[in-house]
Amino acid sequence: MNGSDTAPGRKSRGRRIVLWRHGQTAWNLERRFQGSTDIELTETGVAQARRAARLLASLKPDAMIASDLRRAAATARELAVLTGLDVTHDAALRETYAGAWQGLTHDEIIGQFGDQYAAWKRGEPVRRGGGELETEVADRAAPVVLAHADKLADHGTLVVVSHGGTIRTTIGRLLGLESYHWEGLGGLSNCCWSVLGEGARGWRLLEHNAGTLPEPVLGDDD
Repeated sequence: MNGSDTAPGRKSRGRRIVLWRHGQTAWNLERRFQGSTDIELTETGVAQARRAARLLASLKPDAMIASDLRRAAATARELAVLTGLDVTHDAALRETYAGAWQGLTHDEIIGQFGDQYAAWKRGEPVRRGGGELETEVADRAAPVVLAHADKLADHGTLVVVSHGGTIRTTIGRLLGLESYHWEGLGGLSNCCWSVLGEGARGWRLLEHNAGTLPEPVLGDDD
């Protein structure tokens, strides 16, 4: 399986996709699973977004799409102010819906859903808290990203402002990786990003968790 729209042997259009995780929230600090819960940025999260936006603006992006949840929308807004780009918000870019897990801390999840958590960590397809499978998140998010990337001119850059889990599953899908291996992509720190570049054989990962010196990953799937 190849998640790219570039067929083998076809000349690359040289496009780039920057997948940017939102800034810090209070629930990130508490290691509380956010999922699709609509949580705002902290003051630190806003400052992170402003700093990252200054760096990303230097890439001269051509288009930007974002999750419609407030933490992603507020992050995207900082780059929009600097670049003048319009932001297209799409619910398909939201974080994984995780049902009963949402609002629980990491320790509470292990205490209440230990078997489910262990199965997920083993790479089994698990509806965490009765919510979405990771493959279902990729099913809704990756096509939106590809559709907007396809609108770019040759060598254009698309910025996607989303969430840790959704970004990981989207990268896995676009790289053509089997879902079992998606966990092998490390998490993104708040307001860090990954870059996919278009090669002759499809999308490839150029940078991952870029933007700062290494920092702890807080609340990976949120």
